[in-house]
Parts: sequence; structure tokens; C-alpha cells
Amino acid sequence: MQLIDNPKRNQWSEILKRPTQTVDDIESTVNQIFDEVRTEGDVAIKKYTSKFDDVTLETVVVSAEEIAKAANKVSEKLQKAIKIAKQNIEKFHEAQKTRKIDIITSKGV
Repeated sequence: MQLIDNPKRNQWSEILKRPTQTVDDIESTVNQIFDEVRTEGDVAIKKYTSKFDDVTLETVVVSAEEIAKAANKVSEKLQKAIKIAKQNIEKFHEAQKTRKIDIITSKGV
């Protein structure tokens, strides 16, 4: 991950640019990942967790006890803030989704 600390104003627009991909490119990548997870199972999960999250998993199973223990470490105030952030992120990215558009300008074209 690239860290940017106090960029100059003339760098802002370049920094804020998002890479653009076509819907077909995105669908192809996602389908490839799904297919690999379907066929390779936990091996693929570990691979993509390492690739996207930079975390090496020993196991993909989390016990109910581990979940409860972790939840107890997070204050109620923070849990509420996380839920609100989750909702905001979902709304933001839903609005960003690229829609597939088929246009017929004339018959056969």
C-alpha cells in the first residue's frame, strides 16, 4: 500500500483518481476468484487473504468463543461507530458501481 503524507495541492487530483475498469473486466476478475475458491477451497481463501489483506492465515475457522472474546474487547460506542461506517461504505460503493450499458444505435450496429 502506498502511504501519502501531506501531499502538495497540485498532487491532489492525481492522488484521488480511481483506476477505472469495465464491468466485463471486473466480472472476469471476480468470477476467476470465485471459481478458484470453489475448486481450491481454503487454499484459495488463504491465497487471496494474503494477497488482498496482507495476512497469512493458519486456519480459516474462527470459533464462537474467539468471536465472543473479540467482541467483548470492543466498546459499545466503537461497535456502533463501526456499524455506521459499514452502512456508509456500503452506500458509497453502491453508488460507485459501474453499470453495464448496451446501446443499439441502429439495427445490427
